[in-house]
Amino acid sequence: MIPADAPFLSRPASNLVAGALALGVHGVFLLLLVFGVSWQTQHPAPVMVDLWEALPAEPAATKRPPPRKVEPVMEPVKRMAEPAPPRPPVVKEPPAPKAPDIALEKKKADARRVAEEKILAEAARIEADIAKKAHEKQLADQKKRELLRQMEADALSQRISDEAAANADRAARLAEAQAAAGRRQTELARAVGQYRDLISATVRGNTRLPDNLKGNPEVRCLVRLLPTGEVLSVRVTQPSGNAAYDEAVVRAIELSSPLPLPADRAARAAFVPELSFVHRPKE
Repeated sequence: MIPADAPFLSRPASNLVAGALALGVHGVFLLLLVFGVSWQTQHPAPVMVDLWEALPAEPAATKRPPPRKVEPVMEPVKRMAEPAPPRPPVVKEPPAPKAPDIALEKKKADARRVAEEKILAEAARIEADIAKKAHEKQLADQKKRELLRQMEADALSQRISDEAAANADRAARLAEAQAAAGRRQTELARAVGQYRDLISATVRGNTRLPDNLKGNPEVRCLVRLLPTGEVLSVRVTQPSGNAAYDEAVVRAIELSSPLPLPADRAARAAFVPELSFVHRPKE
């Protein structure tokens, strides 16, 4: 039996102690890792542990004769498995659309685009129609206003022309009336003159002049007549100064009844109801 304090047995015993300590430290680390991972809400960073197969050499002691080398039979220290790092949460991505789905979506997008283009085209057409109708209405209103102005101008021109024609017609009628009145007055004056001369000649034919009559005395008488020419009365308004001559003229007027009168009433109005008669023997 080899004594325990033999110098050549001290190193193997220390190696065993060191191996046991290392094994205990690894066990403590393993427990800490397990409990730490189970209680943590967030995944900690993985802990890297370096494992050595043999302990480092101790510093050299006092020189001693080398002991006999005894190879101890040591079981190899098993390397502890490192804990697997926690896996990040897996986010499921939506599956990529299949080829038919892509074609269907493209077809739907094309249909929506075509529908939008149709709506825009229809809106543009409606807006264009509204603008066209507004423009046509504006042109129609402008044409109507121009037509009304033209009609008013034509009516004014026609009214002025009618008034001018009416004025010219009135002036012509007035001139014609004046001319006719002038002709009528001339005719009446001629008729009155003619019948005055006829009455004077009739009275002169019935006058018996006195023998002592001298010169050409003038006597004026007012004779009242009926429309038939019959003499109602004779009165001397301006005597000649010869009473016999004046009486002879009055008797001649009475003898001439009925006096000749014009058939025209206007001309007859110069004799009826009273006639201013002037008589001179030599005229």
